[in-house]
Amino acid sequence: MSLHLRELNRRGVVALAAALGTGLAVAARGLLLPDRATAQPGKDNAEASGGGEDVSATENLMREHGILRRTLFVYADIADRLRAHAGKVDPAALVDAAKLFREFGEQYHERTLEEQYIFPEVRHAGGPNEKLVEVLLLQHQRGREITDYIQAAGSRGSVGGDAEPLARALASMARMYHAHSAWEDTAIFPAWKKTQSKARLDELAEKFEEIEHQQFGKDGFDDALDRIAKIEQAFGLATSTSTRRLRFRNRAGWPSRAMVR
Repeated sequence: MSLHLRELNRRGVVALAAALGTGLAVAARGLLLPDRATAQPGKDNAEASGGGEDVSATENLMREHGILRRTLFVYADIADRLRAHAGKVDPAALVDAAKLFREFGEQYHERTLEEQYIFPEVRHAGGPNEKLVEVLLLQHQRGREITDYIQAAGSRGSVGGDAEPLARALASMARMYHAHSAWEDTAIFPAWKKTQSKARLDELAEKFEEIEHQQFGKDGFDDALDRIAKIEQAFGLATSTSTRRLRFRNRAGWPSRAMVR
């Protein structure tokens, strides 16, 4: 059975206490943030040479973050809707969003790429980024627990009774993972890339593509793009309407507190 929100909160407190107690993290406005992650990356090596369609290993990782961030924007928007009118939230589309985050984000991007290829080498290099990896791993686990809860709540067919706790879970996930992916993009990935030769980066770019096809049976990134576009459309957040929605919400004081707290 999926964890209840109370149990998720208890586990989150335990993880946070462990991180604070070991100096790995500091608490800021409810966020679990790295205490020190100040390794200065050098200039990036040249990207893999070849045709315009070639994608380097680091570019591959960062563009996958783009898919996950789009899912987080959906989460933040749904959190606002749940607080305003829970009956207007489509539970099936919410489950689709959580399923995308789980399959493309947690099972593929996190477990298969970051935790097997990136994090071990950053840890081995030592320095402040070694501690940052510990925080990021805690956040991976916390995110998986929240995804369990989102999927369970959305699968009940109606989210009316779970509106406020679900809104908190969605907003918390968005806050945590936006910070999480930013630390990876600006500290972990550059530090990792700095330790790799060009030949090794080229080899891993091909390896990552091979893993992607093995795991999804097709181009996983293109498939994820299609899936997030359909989810955005289901919630009225598709590209054709997003500009009008953004203008409307800016007049109302967007971004909302759920996104910036």
